[in-house]
Amino acid sequence: MGIKAKIVKWAASLIVPGLRLTREESLKAQDEIFNHLIQTGRYTRFGEDHAFKKIKSYQDFIQRVPVRDYERLRFFFDRMLSGEKDVFWPGRPKYLAKTSGTTSGTKYIPITEDSAPTHVACARNAVFCRIHETGSARVMDGKLMFLSGSPKLKKRYGMYVGRLSGIVNHMVPFWLKGNQVPSWKTNCIEDWEKKIEKIVEETAHIDLRLISGIPPWVQMYFEKLLQYTGSKAVCDVFPNLDYFVYGGVNFEPYRTKLLSMIGKPVETIETYPASEGFFAYQDLKDDEGLLLQTNTGIFYEFIPLEEHGTAQPTRLRLADVEIGRQYALVVSSNAGLWAYDLGDTVRFTSLNPFRIRVTGRTKHFISAFGEHVIAEEVDYAMQVATAATGAEVVEFHVAPQVNPKEGLPYHEWFVEFATLPPNLSAFARMLDEALQNRNIYYRDLVQGKTIRPAVVTVCPRHTFVRYMKSLNKLGGQNKVPRLANNREIADKLLDFFD
Repeated sequence: MGIKAKIVKWAASLIVPGLRLTREESLKAQDEIFNHLIQTGRYTRFGEDHAFKKIKSYQDFIQRVPVRDYERLRFFFDRMLSGEKDVFWPGRPKYLAKTSGTTSGTKYIPITEDSAPTHVACARNAVFCRIHETGSARVMDGKLMFLSGSPKLKKRYGMYVGRLSGIVNHMVPFWLKGNQVPSWKTNCIEDWEKKIEKIVEETAHIDLRLISGIPPWVQMYFEKLLQYTGSKAVCDVFPNLDYFVYGGVNFEPYRTKLLSMIGKPVETIETYPASEGFFAYQDLKDDEGLLLQTNTGIFYEFIPLEEHGTAQPTRLRLADVEIGRQYALVVSSNAGLWAYDLGDTVRFTSLNPFRIRVTGRTKHFISAFGEHVIAEEVDYAMQVATAATGAEVVEFHVAPQVNPKEGLPYHEWFVEFATLPPNLSAFARMLDEALQNRNIYYRDLVQGKTIRPAVVTVCPRHTFVRYMKSLNKLGGQNKVPRLANNREIADKLLDFFD
């Protein structure tokens, strides 16, 4: 074990025991963060407009600060973008994370001097937890790859603008720089396909120990790597690869394919980073829950999913949540976000400590017939079907077919396979039965013959890559929505059927 690995192992032994806060400590931390946010924000434009000086309790906050998304806060975001100071938070943000919105076009999420450090600290702690649990830090004796957007940032009124993953590249601590790949020059390549090719050339002969990125883009890198080297498995190229750190999408539909490509067991760590904050990470290898970060400057609220979008939804603090229930996640933070509707849905798997699973997006669902199918449910169905048949999936998308040319309506699954199932009809039946088992409304519709069972449409290879490329969203943090309540994506996918 090298000197850096020894130091990291020692550091992990000091840091990790204090990371898993008990319920009581987490609730106390949330109260302290809430009070600090209100006191700090009272002299901002937002704080003045919402009379923060009169807020003495959480109930006061609810009455004065409604839950809003980016579009409904655009007035304040536009003032911030124009260079005005003290809009959401004292001064100007250090960075603006550029991200694509579903209804708002391009969004610019503030990252302040106060919030910036947590993006790297939480990622570090996720790896430290696994090092502490396994007792091995040999990962630090080799190279670490972060598949990210370009770190080349633009400057606007003293604020640096770019993709979150590119911004985070500027926050990597000095002691980790020597381990980091790809090179800065390669990382700045904007064209994702050219970038992947250059990364492959640059990394094919290094001692890679960890790779981090969104699963579909890691899979694309592995495919190019194996093609370039002529190897049968990634472990033949990187025999010391030990860690795969991922986030952004559910890993389960990719698990079989990616792990088979690697060719040996590796540590997998799920994380929940976003432009709005680093919210949670997997702190135990055998626990599916992600440890919610309750003391990093973020105050959490939770809206029962069935009330999301209503005029006066119930807003719950961390103390009031229940295990297993679906919530829309709302945050206020030292980045200057106030009762901000992230558009993500979560459910709690543990309350001591607080652990969550990310279950989907509030705007990504199918309820064309009243079924309200969410991402977690289609991911589960795909996991069941692939495990039972040995099929391997590259990517998929589900959409309703409300007006078929003949017969009853149905859910159409657009699936790009790496390995086809032996029997496509049996695969479709397993998908449908698994979804019925998870969603009783969908089951009632199928069994009541309101709709017919799922239909699987096999996509040609590279359909999803070509689709994302057509949107100029290939690579980085971009991902295809798992499902939609219309056929906008589905119909565009058909354009790439050769």
